[in-house]
Amino acid sequence: MDTKALRQKILDLAIRGKLVPQDQNDEPASVLLERIREQKKQMVKDGKLKPKDIKKDTVIFKGDDNLHYEKFPDGSVKCIEDEIPFNLPEGWEWARLKHICMMVAGKPKPSEQIKHTPFEGSYPCFGGNGIRGYVDEYNRDGTFSIVGRQGALCGNINVASGKFYATEHAVITTIFTGIDFDWCNYILEALQLNKYATGAAQPGLSVANILNVFVPVPPLNEQVIIGAKVSESIKLIDIIEHEKASLQEIADKIKSKILDLAIRGKLVPQDPNDEPASVLLERIRAEKEELIKQGKIKRDKKEFVIFKGDDNSYYEKINGEVSCIDDEIPYELPDGWLWMRLENCCVKEIRRGKSPKYTEKSNILVFAQKCNTKHCEINISFAQYLDETTLKRYPSDEYMQDGDVVINSTGTGTLGRVGFYRSSDNNTGLSIVPDSHVTIIRGFNCIQSFYLYTFMKAHQSELEKKGEGSTNQKELKPITLKDMFIAIPPLSEQKRIEEAISIVFNHLSAIEKNIS
Repeated sequence: MDTKALRQKILDLAIRGKLVPQDQNDEPASVLLERIREQKKQMVKDGKLKPKDIKKDTVIFKGDDNLHYEKFPDGSVKCIEDEIPFNLPEGWEWARLKHICMMVAGKPKPSEQIKHTPFEGSYPCFGGNGIRGYVDEYNRDGTFSIVGRQGALCGNINVASGKFYATEHAVITTIFTGIDFDWCNYILEALQLNKYATGAAQPGLSVANILNVFVPVPPLNEQVIIGAKVSESIKLIDIIEHEKASLQEIADKIKSKILDLAIRGKLVPQDPNDEPASVLLERIRAEKEELIKQGKIKRDKKEFVIFKGDDNSYYEKINGEVSCIDDEIPYELPDGWLWMRLENCCVKEIRRGKSPKYTEKSNILVFAQKCNTKHCEINISFAQYLDETTLKRYPSDEYMQDGDVVINSTGTGTLGRVGFYRSSDNNTGLSIVPDSHVTIIRGFNCIQSFYLYTFMKAHQSELEKKGEGSTNQKELKPITLKDMFIAIPPLSEQKRIEEAISIVFNHLSAIEKNIS
């Protein structure tokens, strides 16, 4: 269920007069709007408004010809039928936002005066995206709708109650008497004010512009009923959202557990008839020697061999030197399995891609970190085009292949994220290379690529913590990956693991689609 779309649908029904039935006995909105106009005149007399605040007030009405008109302060009248968004129920009236509320931006507040956490005598400080922090003074007291005025989320609606400080990026909305607060707050959200933002790099809203936005006004009694109905509906949506999040969390935990069982030899039963992984090791050596002979790869500077001695301890032989590594071994393996270093499992050197030069169009794509999405899916639509004048920088093994394991290797938020690239993910027909923020893991033919992915995915949370460098520039270095211990099962068991994971994950994916 798309709860965001459901919320917007409810708001759309509310704004069109289709959420609750109309009552013919309700005082029509035209009377309400006339009272507001009189109220504003009185506020000018009382000094609560300045004459300029109502100088440009207009009146929207329906003529005898059933068309909508707008009357201006100078007495002129204009037909605005082509500007009216949709038809309204009987008793409703079109108005502009300035006819039902006042809006004013807050005051600037230096960032150094805004604290992240509350302190004694502090007040919430609202900015363009809600509460920014806490300050030692307030400039508003009461309950108000706050419209975000600046930033990527401009047009968002928050409610502030009590004493608070509003910055210049927060627009405080004050409703006139006869307008229901809840209804008005929800209508502000329904209007999707972000549509009226200007500026690309830093979107912003002009208060003058949004005050001129058309708003459908129902009778006061219906406003109250609509506000209550929307509030009730949104509470239910929030419950659904919470349950969705809980189900997603459960699904993620199940996936994590499945992967952990798989790499420990506890997901599928062992078969004593399986060819042991030690034979795989010999095949890898043979495959490696053949590739070296063909000039496709270079001989390793260090040859790692991990084995179990007669004393049941683990040893590692590096260029003829043997040392005990019992204290480095993560856990015990089933019979027929063995430990290897990731570096020795890979036919391609473990390294990040190259920093690309982009162009508007070419025959080569560049795989970026955002192509490796949060939910374990590869999305090639985020790839950009590589300038083909730089192709000489890319050896043949740099081009991504079916079954490559991709690891996001720089920055915060996505560092350590593991993905699995399949040729079917790329429906463009174009070749693709990784950029400098992505590391490719490509195993020998006798190791299932999906098993490599399974192992790396099971360690994703650990990889996220192994970044080195400053907070915003952390890097997952290739050497960190190369030195990783990887548990290798017999080839037949690798295949059984893939089948078992695929079955469970397909079921979970179906559940996730239903809850999304």
